Amino acid sequence: MRRSPATILAVIAFGVFVAADDLTVVSTMLRQIAFDLELVLPDQLDKVAWIVNVYLIAYVVVMPFIGRVSDIVGRRAVYMAALGLFLAGSIWVPLAPSYNWFLVGRILTALGGGAMVPVGMAIIADVYHSRERATAMGILGAIDTAGWVWGPLYGAVLVRWLTWQWQFYLNIPLSLLGLAAAWWALADLPQPQLTRRGIDWLGTALLTIFLLALNIALLGSGDVGAAGGFATAAETQATWSSLPFYVTAAIALALFLASQRRLANHPTTPPLLDLSLFRRLNFTPAVLVNFIVGAVLIVAMVNVPLVVNVLEGDVGQAALQSGYLLSGMTGAMAILAYVGGRATARASYRPVTAVGLLLCTLGLGLMGWTWDAAVGYGQMGWQLVILGMGFGLVIAPIGTAVINAAPPDQRGIASSLVIVMRLIGMSVGLAGLTAWGLERFNALRVTITLPDLTDPTYFTQLVEGLTRITVTVLAETFLISAGLAAVAFLISLRLQRDEEA
Repeated sequence: MRRSPATILAVIAFGVFVAADDLTVVSTMLRQIAFDLELVLPDQLDKVAWIVNVYLIAYVVVMPFIGRVSDIVGRRAVYMAALGLFLAGSIWVPLAPSYNWFLVGRILTALGGGAMVPVGMAIIADVYHSRERATAMGILGAIDTAGWVWGPLYGAVLVRWLTWQWQFYLNIPLSLLGLAAAWWALADLPQPQLTRRGIDWLGTALLTIFLLALNIALLGSGDVGAAGGFATAAETQATWSSLPFYVTAAIALALFLASQRRLANHPTTPPLLDLSLFRRLNFTPAVLVNFIVGAVLIVAMVNVPLVVNVLEGDVGQAALQSGYLLSGMTGAMAILAYVGGRATARASYRPVTAVGLLLCTLGLGLMGWTWDAAVGYGQMGWQLVILGMGFGLVIAPIGTAVINAAPPDQRGIASSLVIVMRLIGMSVGLAGLTAWGLERFNALRVTITLPDLTDPTYFTQLVEGLTRITVTVLAETFLISAGLAAVAFLISLRLQRDEEA
């Protein structure tokens, strides 16, 4: 008996939620994990950062290849293999005897989690008609976002009452349940009907090198200072070490594009990424909008906690307040992702995406114009809710536009591009805002007027001056982001109804 699309969506959403939770859960566990792995802070802060970074890199790198593999060998086998890999990593991590072995476990969970999301999206595209696909994608986007929100809160509870290892222990029964449900629910998925079933190993290797080198370079360029502010001059000098990775990424990308053109008409092996996709209706504008949304989203996710840390003297209170504010934004994202899916099913891609991007522009513009050293948390909160509403509305129409533009035998790679472009946008946005923010901060720092060093108010005025210019620089990044959101709005006007082709 064929399972209903709603049943299949529920099974996929369960796996996506577990993977999304694992993406963010360690953020509130890092200090305890570092202690148990015998990492000394702040001297080994770079090693602690790689607990997060190695997951993000593996998460991004696996997506394009696994999406294409699912196009060739079938969604069910690939989805269950991804969940099995996630299970293996969840068993490995809490038992790891050392830091290096811990990272191996994190890579396994990232490869499994990163594979589940695009393959799950492709499954939803296979079982839902194009008219209903946007609503399903909105539900999936809402659950994915809810996993992001739940992760840090869940991690904090586990660290408070149990230990960080319980995150991974609890993943084991959840993964087994997900495997059983997937084996049952996905049994009757449509099988691939391809004439060219070869795998483009050269293209896979070149794209992997490109994504790996680019993300390492961007992570090196986008480091935020350990003190919670902008990077120091010494850290900025260190970003020059990222240059070889940028060069490697550029060369790998050029070779990858050349290899894809060469395989366009190959009799047995299709290219990993059919470049003709970018000529299909809605594909290119949707991908560009998704890239910009990623760049803008990371500005809010990183800079809001920085503003709170600058304004709030108590570190613990700053972390709590940042969590409240970002939860308001991501909570609005989750709700409006569902609303955006329903609205897209009725009104198509352009109006829903345009309204979402206008809300993003409004929210970021208000933050840029009104946030200063005297801003209140209530004001910050409602403006972040506006921003979250805008982000949420964009999720379903953009993802659906990309997938609907692709033919059935390329939905896996198209689903991968939805996530990959957003994550690359986030990496580029983080690197760009950090580099620009540092230059701007150094330029404004010399404008601080201070009394003589013997004046008893010297240090008070110094702190007030640094606080004022830091918030000013961060607010200016919101204004720049508002401009980027406006550019994305203009691009979104090129989106059309599918039947208008």
